[in-house]
Amino acid sequence: MSSTPDSFADLGLSETLLKTLTEIGYETPSPIQAQCIPVLLEGHDMIGMAQTGTGKTAAFALPLMEQIDVKLMKPQALILTPTRELAIQVAEALQTYAKNLPGFHVLPIYGGQSYTIQLKQLSRGAHVIVGTPGRVMDHLERKTLNLDNLKTMVLDEADEMLRMGFIDDVEWILERTPPKHQTALFSATMPEQIRRVAQKYLVEPREIKIKSATATVAAVRQVYWQVSGMHKLDALTRILEVEEEFDAAIIFVRTKTATVELADKLSARGYAAAALNGDLNQQMRERVIEQLKSGALDIVIATDVAARGIDVPRVSHVVNYDIPYDTEAYVHRIGRTGRAGRTGNAILFVAPREIRMLRTIERATRSPIAPLTLPSRADVTNKRVSDFKQKVVEVLNAEGLDFFANIISQIAEEQNVGAEEIAAALAMMAQEGKPLQIAGEDPRPAPAPSFDSRPRPGSFGERDERKPRSNDRGGDKPSFESRGERPRREERPARSAPSGDMVRYRIDVGREHGVQVKDIVGAIANEAGIESRFIGRIALYDESSTVELPAGMPGEAANALKRTRVRGVPINLRPDEGRQDGGGSTERKFDGERSFKKKSFDR
Repeated sequence: MSSTPDSFADLGLSETLLKTLTEIGYETPSPIQAQCIPVLLEGHDMIGMAQTGTGKTAAFALPLMEQIDVKLMKPQALILTPTRELAIQVAEALQTYAKNLPGFHVLPIYGGQSYTIQLKQLSRGAHVIVGTPGRVMDHLERKTLNLDNLKTMVLDEADEMLRMGFIDDVEWILERTPPKHQTALFSATMPEQIRRVAQKYLVEPREIKIKSATATVAAVRQVYWQVSGMHKLDALTRILEVEEEFDAAIIFVRTKTATVELADKLSARGYAAAALNGDLNQQMRERVIEQLKSGALDIVIATDVAARGIDVPRVSHVVNYDIPYDTEAYVHRIGRTGRAGRTGNAILFVAPREIRMLRTIERATRSPIAPLTLPSRADVTNKRVSDFKQKVVEVLNAEGLDFFANIISQIAEEQNVGAEEIAAALAMMAQEGKPLQIAGEDPRPAPAPSFDSRPRPGSFGERDERKPRSNDRGGDKPSFESRGERPRREERPARSAPSGDMVRYRIDVGREHGVQVKDIVGAIANEAGIESRFIGRIALYDESSTVELPAGMPGEAANALKRTRVRGVPINLRPDEGRQDGGGSTERKFDGERSFKKKSFDR
């Protein structure tokens, strides 16, 4: 396509999906969506080169959904992702797009979640499976996942799967898919190994390359608050009260319903707020914008579509109450402030599972986004008292107070009280439902990522009661070792060990088992929920190895590691007593944050 279509209606999507896109605020397709959707709807295999945050999930999800037979409760599409976080994100996006498709079911499967849960969900049936390579392999081997009805296969972030050492697993899965199906491969870069996979498994693929749109927003101060410890609405009101130089704000949410609900709640708290969404006719829309310009309104809660074209110089703050779906939307949102030569402020609310999108936005804007410390009760109290004092001073400097002074004198004489007590009573009355001193306790700050960074038991990502994967695959199924050594990551200089107390443990797997540092890190990160950057020194010996882990490891995590296998060998984690095997150590300091940017992964 030579130009980007004006709407999704130009791409050949069904009325059902077009209705959904309108309801969730999609209006104009991004370049990757405009070029990929028609190609995939025509049934071609495809290679899409695009960065995360360009809207590629919708680019493959929407045409994929057009092919789903909802009456057939069997997997018809398989999407492979490098991390469980991305698997959950893609599955949630598909569920959103399917809001007007009754009976549609998508199932994410990944390491770190109970097999029991996944087996139960697979037995009920699902139309789309979104999974990480290792867990998909497990289910294929157990024959709990059947791909006989597969129509579409998507490899999302293929270069990331290569970097994490999963590309041979991906090929193993591709070899077990039906001969006739559509395959779409998405990758930000095209290393030779990814190119080789595409040439081997894709049939005459169309290649689409999208240049990443980057932007620098120099005039806008960008900060984020990680949603934790209190309701978003309470956090929002604290921030709005304490933010300096606050004049007016546009608050972005994802849905039309949310604009009305949030506007009502803010109005009930004394803010001059109104909703702006696609249900407003042009006259009402213009009225809201005019009120924002004149000062009759201080806050407008809007969807992305409804806010297009707003140019109000007094907008000092933009709040991303809901994180946007892609980087282009974020850049558009914060462009509503910092106009006419003024400095603007952009505040982003980020849930823990949305940290990945935060990092993508930082790369796209080429700007670091600093964490925001939530104002304390004392901060809010001090601000309210300061504002109250200012109002009192303004009234004291006004004329015509004689009448009110006489009333105060009468009260003092009749009640035999001093003027200060009367003033205190008047101050209490003047609060008008907005107390100068707020009650309650401050929420605890969001904890640093640690063992408990994974979803809690009973949640969407319940801890895995994982059974060790057997090396004996039987039949013609090769073992992990027989598939050859995975591509090595480039060597990077070591850095200092993680801060804090560390305990050294010994495990019963070493060089003789063909183990590498990355295998140990992968097992620990996946099974115990310990982010790789919190894993200290790893020393490899012939028959065993040692690894440093943060002190105070929960019993649940320790027990999980005792059952864990690496290269098919139970590691039997226990405190190290100083014994070393023959053959000497190949001790390396693991640079977890650089080598594995995700907090957990499948293998």
